[in-house]
Amino acid sequence: MGIFSRSNNISPQEAHRRMEEGGKYILLDVRSAAEYKQVRIKGAKLIPVDELAARAAKELPDKDAQILVYCQSGMRAGSATKLLTRMGYTNVFNFGGIMNWPYGTIGS
Repeated sequence: MGIFSRSNNISPQEAHRRMEEGGKYILLDVRSAAEYKQVRIKGAKLIPVDELAARAAKELPDKDAQILVYCQSGMRAGSATKLLTRMGYTNVFNFGGIMNWPYGTIGS
């Protein structure tokens, strides 16, 4: 099944399992800087969805890296996942919003 023929949505539980496996991944928060400062998942890299097209090539150079994307509710993460896939990234997954993340967060 090709990358464009199925959804790249996974559950928060699946994302957590992948993070706990010890393999390499990039945890990508696509919310605003203010939202990120208030609360985030530990280890997350911030690139707001409206800056992603301009910043991805430089800040996410490995197009085959596993990228786990989240936002507040899942909408922006879905847009970011589609954008990255169109840009040639091959291993991008939207696990929804931080509001549905039961594994703990950090904040300022």
